[in-house]
Amino acid sequence: MTGSTTGRRGGLLASAATAVLLATGCAAGSGDGPPAASGSTSPAASSSATGTPSPTSSSTAAPSPTGTPPAARATPTAAPEDRPAVLDASEPVSLTVPSTGTRSELLHLGLREDGSLEVPPEGPGSPASWYTGSPTPGERGPAVLLGHVNATGGGPGVFADLRQLAPGDRIEVARENGSTAVFAVDRGEQYGKDDFPTLEVYGNTADAELRLITCDGYDPATGEFDDNYVVYASLVS
Repeated sequence: MTGSTTGRRGGLLASAATAVLLATGCAAGSGDGPPAASGSTSPAASSSATGTPSPTSSSTAAPSPTGTPPAARATPTAAPEDRPAVLDASEPVSLTVPSTGTRSELLHLGLREDGSLEVPPEGPGSPASWYTGSPTPGERGPAVLLGHVNATGGGPGVFADLRQLAPGDRIEVARENGSTAVFAVDRGEQYGKDDFPTLEVYGNTADAELRLITCDGYDPATGEFDDNYVVYASLVS
């Protein structure tokens, strides 16, 4: 490993404290938030309402804890020679998905004082964000990007086309040092709020990976979102 995530995700030892669900916007339809570094609490997550979406659309990207996060798995052992190389740490600047025409500058958002996860503004044209508690894209581990599926008033959000991504599609993240981390989509998964796989999404990984997260499962009867949609991708160059 050439890049270091020390200070952001060192060990990924989750707190045993129960996180608080802030039931606004997408929060009612989200799963557990990211495990915290040792000695801190696990973040809850919330978002503001983003207007009335269609029954098939999703909303904001905030994964919201609904229970006690599981303990994180141990840091991976030394990589075999055939493991893809990882990149030095460099914070992300922008995101491009050629297959869907998605382009976005990236905000850098972390945790609020109450431990909840910050999410991007929900207005039209709102960019996606990088969760600063995760590795920088291209470092070993899962870099986490959050984005809205719809905007205030029901227009499309930056991750409106997330479900269109297919295995092998490229995701490009431009970085501050002038390099670009290129990922290939592995799969997309929809998770209910009660079975969100916190460790699978946020836990340490042997390689450099990427997670794109938004909300899904809009219920017109309640006006809430019951699910999250997560795209998993792996570094290819």
